[in-house]
Amino acid sequence: MASDLLANRPDVALSASGDVKRLSLTGDWTLAASRGLERAGKSILAKGGKAGSVVIDMSAVARLDTAGALLLNRARETLTRAGAAVAFEGTRAEQRLLLDETAFAAVAPARAAPGFLIVDLLADLGASVVNAAREFYRGTGFLGEFVVALGRTMLAPRLFRGTSLVYQMEMFGLRSIPIILLINLAVGSIVAQQGIFQLMRFGATSYSVDLIGILVLRELGVLLTSIMIAGRSGSAITAELGSMKMREEVDALRVMGLSPIEVLVVPRVLALAVSLPLLTVIADMAALFGGLLVSWGYAGISPAAFISLLQEAIGVNTFMVGIIKAPFMALVIGVISTQDGLATMGSAESLGRQVTAAVVKSIFMVIIVDGLFAMFFASISY
Repeated sequence: MASDLLANRPDVALSASGDVKRLSLTGDWTLAASRGLERAGKSILAKGGKAGSVVIDMSAVARLDTAGALLLNRARETLTRAGAAVAFEGTRAEQRLLLDETAFAAVAPARAAPGFLIVDLLADLGASVVNAAREFYRGTGFLGEFVVALGRTMLAPRLFRGTSLVYQMEMFGLRSIPIILLINLAVGSIVAQQGIFQLMRFGATSYSVDLIGILVLRELGVLLTSIMIAGRSGSAITAELGSMKMREEVDALRVMGLSPIEVLVVPRVLALAVSLPLLTVIADMAALFGGLLVSWGYAGISPAAFISLLQEAIGVNTFMVGIIKAPFMALVIGVISTQDGLATMGSAESLGRQVTAAVVKSIFMVIIVDGLFAMFFASISY
């Protein structure tokens, strides 16, 4: 075995004609010959550097595996960044397929040697700010595409996919009810117990009903529901669209003359926009019911007294604050999830990265939107 590997070690021969360099590869470009593979890769970069055009001739390559294909793609990227036009020649069908597939795996650039700590921290901070600005720019552009597609759908109802909308509402809304009920029932109970425990010191136990009603209806109900939907449905949207992108189903839609935004994005975002306010109402009722049970059992406030105190503590505007915020949070979750799903590249690693990023960004933006609405409603005394 060892003698075979030595006999078929990978090698590179250079021939130049003007500004064009021709690199003729021979031997086995496989992981089994990894040491020779590494030397051959460096030889490609050394011999192919400072050329206007580089042709990599693979007609004499005996065997090629993923390791060899990755190394060749890395060499091609390095030479391309150096300004050379790189092309493969003499590849067999299976070699071409392997080169194309491994080209999806982006090669991470080598990390620079560590310098001064403060300089590195400032560089990381600057890179984070630039990335955030790029994400905001991409998000704004995608939101514009969604608005245009939504307007086109409204002007031409035949483009509207009602069946898809109903199906997505079932997936995002109906099937989320049990977990939304359970979480908000628990949170309402906890808020009631803590409120009663603190107010009991001042003999103001009855004010716990005010605390529960206002806190749940204005903030907790919609915020917890949005976070749950971002984690459950947002991640599912990103994974679903990412899988479709990997299987080239999104490209197939474009080939058929259909817009992926109209077919895939509009029904999902609309389903979220309809489902989230309804789920918020259910969440509010569950949290208030949890507060009622704890107030009854922990502080002796009967259900009739709880409802009477609640009616005095809250108004219609308190309830409406949470409901008004819900569609905007649904829009944020829907746009981020679908955008990240369609941005998936052709690997499982990319899909996992996009799903994680979509959930983190959705929850972050939901909290930011909630804070902006809190300031807005406070400024207009609503």
